[in-house]
Amino acid sequence: MSRLRLAAAFVLVAGLVSCGEAPDAQTSGPVLTTSSPAPTTTTPERPKRMFEPPYPYGTVQAHAPATADGMVPVVTHIATDKPYVFITIDDGAVQHPKAQELMINAGVWPSLFLNTKYAEGHKDYFKQLPATIHSHTTNHPNLQGKPFEFQKQEICGNADFLAHDYGKRPTLFRPPFGNYDATTRKAAASCGFKALVNWTAAVNDGHVQFQMGDKLKPGDIVLMHFRTTFVEDFTAFLNRAKQDGLTPVPLEDFLG
Repeated sequence: MSRLRLAAAFVLVAGLVSCGEAPDAQTSGPVLTTSSPAPTTTTPERPKRMFEPPYPYGTVQAHAPATADGMVPVVTHIATDKPYVFITIDDGAVQHPKAQELMINAGVWPSLFLNTKYAEGHKDYFKQLPATIHSHTTNHPNLQGKPFEFQKQEICGNADFLAHDYGKRPTLFRPPFGNYDATTRKAAASCGFKALVNWTAAVNDGHVQFQMGDKLKPGDIVLMHFRTTFVEDFTAFLNRAKQDGLTPVPLEDFLG
């Protein structure tokens, strides 16, 4: 599918169609020759994103700050003056049958933060999605205030599971409920993560909710979930991004 068709599809979908509390401020994937050709099995090409680098407005690499004092940096917003916005989808609790179709038709490549407890046993579902998979703990506990070994087990265990099932170890981590402390950041660093990623806006029950202001801004990271309201939530994000003049692009291309 060409980029123009994907872009057009995004406009069409946008026109038709939180494990998450707002995070508090914290301190701390042989040809047989016979008389009649044998059938062959091919893996469908993964759908292209709406825009591939270099982006139409220019590329702005917003790499995560270097890990300091043994703690991963915390990222809630990407510093850019370009009209880009980032959609992230958490947990994996509801494997909605329309998710793949919506993402492909919109040409939008989300970042998924999956729990082991929800993703386990559903590898085929999540691998088919045009998305990049990241970590969200094994059992979805509130990590804040928990001992280092507990937090490390939750974070590293989830990363190990995702690496095994999806063939690539995740590089970004999101704590359940957006809650973390200095111990969380140290545990995430010890598990090899590059950044702890939270959000600046969330989608719930078909409505975009803002932590500040009344619209999406360039560089905003948006949170939604795998829920029964997936269609309404994803559509609300698309409509809001279009209304605010923003283009959804992959977080991974800007948060190295």
